[in-house]
Amino acid sequence: MQYVALFRGINVGGKNIVKMHDLKQLFTELGMYNVRTYIQSGNVVFESDSDKASLHSMIYKGFANRFGFESDVMIRDVNEMTDLIKLFPFSEEEISSAEAADPEVEHIYVYFLDRLDSKLIDDMCKEFAGPDIIRPGKNEIYLLCHQSIRKSKLAIRIAKIFNSATARNWKTVNKLYNLMDTMIP
Repeated sequence: MQYVALFRGINVGGKNIVKMHDLKQLFTELGMYNVRTYIQSGNVVFESDSDKASLHSMIYKGFANRFGFESDVMIRDVNEMTDLIKLFPFSEEEISSAEAADPEVEHIYVYFLDRLDSKLIDDMCKEFAGPDIIRPGKNEIYLLCHQSIRKSKLAIRIAKIFNSATARNWKTVNKLYNLMDTMIP
């Protein structure tokens, strides 16, 4: 089975530095194969015969032992990534509106969660007033920002409520999916 592991909070602002070569080596030592990393933010595409729950525990513990600190990690299999791409919830009109507000930044993000809590999402939507939009996925939140994610009040709120979530921009999500697709024999 093909998987992607998404680490939270590594190589951000000069903290929790992990070289991708070392991360790749860890995965190989843990018994994964066809291991590839993508950019410095802790994205690993790999294959394994283990189930997702076993992988999560093995990777989490192996990472902490190897690098000396803990990092939340979200794991998705190729089927979950396929669903995530298919469920893309924003219209061209919504995207164009966000891009017109600030054409210099990324606008579409996916927050990967352990488990989606629809009530929390509904509550956030009710209390938030602004141009940014969130939409739930299966175990993800899609975010469309009209400005930089660093300035988005909704992004800040998501990070506080779902503090173990890790976010990736839409281009990265697609690249990771394409890397999984190239592994198919």
